[in-house]
Amino acid sequence: MRIYISADMEGVSGVVHGGQTAPGAREYDRACALMIGEVNAAIAGAYDGGATAVLVNDSHWNMRNLHLEALDSRAELLSGSPKPLSMVQGLDASFDAVFFVGYHARAGSFAASIDHTCTGSVYWAAVNGREMGELGLNALFAGLHGVPIALVSGDQQLIAEARDLLGEESVTVQVKEAIGRSAARCLPIAEARRRIQEGAKLALERRRTNTGGSWLLRPPSPATLTVAFMNTAQAELAALVPGSERIEARSVQFTHADYREVYRAWRAMYLLAGAA
Repeated sequence: MRIYISADMEGVSGVVHGGQTAPGAREYDRACALMIGEVNAAIAGAYDGGATAVLVNDSHWNMRNLHLEALDSRAELLSGSPKPLSMVQGLDASFDAVFFVGYHARAGSFAASIDHTCTGSVYWAAVNGREMGELGLNALFAGLHGVPIALVSGDQQLIAEARDLLGEESVTVQVKEAIGRSAARCLPIAEARRRIQEGAKLALERRRTNTGGSWLLRPPSPATLTVAFMNTAQAELAALVPGSERIEARSVQFTHADYREVYRAWRAMYLLAGAA
């Protein structure tokens, strides 16, 4: 059983403020250590549950937060940026399940740790009218390849978002309770990692025995991506993506039958908008 892990930082226990998550920040190295601890717990749980191979995609910021020498030696690491497919680089139909570790709630979520959707330029994003953050947009990409989401970890708002999108089949692990955007009540490190390891094992045991434990979110076809940006200059630049349409002063839309192209357009839109 081959497992794909997309690992972010903002949803990790002990990470509560954006100032901890940026390379060069005073607490950044500490946040990296907390992040890799939860990733290693997910890897251990995956092997406990019957995994035969694990690929970890470092999916935070410059995507060089996880150090190979500190990673569980049974896993491979996909590191560095830019990657054409960013947080889902390397994910294809050869995998049996996906884990989203250390994820955060979408932009505009109430009382959620460092809520955003890929970049500070995005006010909100939706696919066929359904608002989505990184979790949903990436889950649709996994579903395109027929790969279900088996484990999600983060704060209570991210867990609520996952249950709304994926149903109750996926195993969710709450490692902290966000009090606001920059404050959270965090589980002790050992307890957070224990819950992630046990959750990963449980998810794969359920999947292996056909008793649940995962959820497939298939993308619609055609899929219409709508993105509202923080300001009009960002929308102007995002609308340079071929095939896109500026539908409001701050909003840009892109439609395609193939969700791969929608995801690529999404990447291009928010990267262009970031230059405004």
